[in-house]
Amino acid sequence: MSENPRTFPPAGVGVRRPEELPDEIDVLIVGSGPAGMLTAAQLSVFPDITTCIIEKRDSRLELGHADGVQARTVETFQAFGFRREIVDEAYIIKETAFWKPDPENPDHIVRSAVTDDDPLGISEFEHIVVNQARVLDYFREFMANQPSKMAPHYGFEFVSLEVGEGEYPVEVELLVTAGPDEGKTRKVSAKYVLGADGAHSRVRKSIGATHQGNVSYHAWGVADVLAHSDFPDIRLKSIIHSNKGSILHIPREGGYLFRTYVDLGEVPEDDNRQIRKTPLEEIIKKGNDILAPYSFDVQDVAWWSVYEVGHRVTDRFDDLVKTDSDQHPHVFIAGDACHTHSAKAGQGMNVSMQDGFNLGWKLAQVLRGYSSEKILRTYTQERQQIAQDLIDFDLEWSGRMAGSGDDESIEEFYVRTAEFPAGFMTEYKPGLLTSGEAKQERATGYPLGKRFKSARVVRRADANDLHLGHQHRADGRWRIYVFADRAHPSEHSKLDDFATWLGEDAASPVVRHTKAGDDADSVFDVKVIYQQLHRDFEITQAPAVFRPKTGPFQLEDWNQIYGTLADEDIFDIRGISRDGAVVIVRPDMYVAHIAALDDTDSIARFFEPIFDLS
Repeated sequence: MSENPRTFPPAGVGVRRPEELPDEIDVLIVGSGPAGMLTAAQLSVFPDITTCIIEKRDSRLELGHADGVQARTVETFQAFGFRREIVDEAYIIKETAFWKPDPENPDHIVRSAVTDDDPLGISEFEHIVVNQARVLDYFREFMANQPSKMAPHYGFEFVSLEVGEGEYPVEVELLVTAGPDEGKTRKVSAKYVLGADGAHSRVRKSIGATHQGNVSYHAWGVADVLAHSDFPDIRLKSIIHSNKGSILHIPREGGYLFRTYVDLGEVPEDDNRQIRKTPLEEIIKKGNDILAPYSFDVQDVAWWSVYEVGHRVTDRFDDLVKTDSDQHPHVFIAGDACHTHSAKAGQGMNVSMQDGFNLGWKLAQVLRGYSSEKILRTYTQERQQIAQDLIDFDLEWSGRMAGSGDDESIEEFYVRTAEFPAGFMTEYKPGLLTSGEAKQERATGYPLGKRFKSARVVRRADANDLHLGHQHRADGRWRIYVFADRAHPSEHSKLDDFATWLGEDAASPVVRHTKAGDDADSVFDVKVIYQQLHRDFEITQAPAVFRPKTGPFQLEDWNQIYGTLADEDIFDIRGISRDGAVVIVRPDMYVAHIAALDDTDSIARFFEPIFDLS
């Protein structure tokens, strides 16, 4: 039978829960924006977890506000299986133009530089512009195709919550905003709640989390328009600074539409949102003033708004007030609920989704009985610092957009700091989920705590030239990448001894933490990369642990064995020791541990506290 290969498991298999919102929920997600939808999508792969995402609107988002999608986010889309489709419909940013006041005529702007979007070759993934609503559509489609057959519950607005005791300790009050019961209240109980409900988050307020540091507000007029224009970079991302103000110019999908962010300046504390009454005509006029001697004549406006953005980070991202207590968090916040900033760096939607990716697999690991709740403490520990780093970067970027800073030009700053806005500067510090024993010298191209950077290899089974990192799926599994020593696969080697330990020893994480009756690869996705070319060895020469038996018929999976490319050797590209190495990667794609093939004790020690249920 022919059926959609993206449906997991195949048709006729999976959970068919009632369409109504249940009274008891494992994870309740409030808000169907990027952070909420990614978290829901991550949890949707687990049919044994009851996850519900609620939204006060009565249907899907039709027109999203965010649009810039950084390369790290596109890499994440690859893990969820829809990167190619969304890139095909997006505007791909290849260059950025910089415009400044003309020294000979300061009332006019002149192009000062054009830079490649990824001048340092940071990533093979695209930097795109696509409507936020389409991003959410793809996550919704992913959820519907997973075993849990999830779909958002529209027409429910969060009112309040209380955290008590018991199996479902969080009692949540909701207001029905659509349908025959509109206006009525509803109570549900949850094990965990995620507030992904925006900058004015009620979930944040319900747990008493507050903003820390200085709060500065900036106003922007933004519009998606079709226009006649003589501006030569109308189809190029442009950062424009004039003596009349600043514009962030973003071409949109389709070949004609563009978004203009017009800087309306700082907003005084006593403004009381009066800036939001700025008319569209005034925004367009100011945009034209900034753009002189060029102009744009608007023919149609798809969407426009005026909004204020504060540089803010909350003091904690969960309900755990005392971190030295024996309690564990049950309520979390993500995205704009815990950090906001300007639009200039294009980070809002991107960082928000990474919040969800960080939390989703941890909730699954706890709810599926692999880890104790202590692992959930790492969410605030890891993501709060990332949010603060974002605010610090955005403040400096905003200042340079306004013409302040040192003698370094804005385009020089843009190139020098490109790794940060692309989403690849996140580096988790040693702790529960990042090893303190890692042997970085064994794989210098995989910095500990940073995302696993891909490189090409050849799959032995079918000779396909693939990016190794692109095989990572958002399925909650840990990755164990085993890079072989120099020995030929037909010879006994350190790799063989490691493989025997990994597949048979009681201390091995694969043996110790895979539940009886589950497939051998249900918790750990184990791959081997040989130093030989793929034609120089037989697939059956690889140890059995790299050919796990899976599925109802326990067929051997031959897709986990790889050779190198003659002209693009991953061992050279990523600085991997020719004596072999083991690189362990978290379910959210960050390098967690690096070890030698004979250092099995450190691997066992690394996993033991993570999978400790006490």
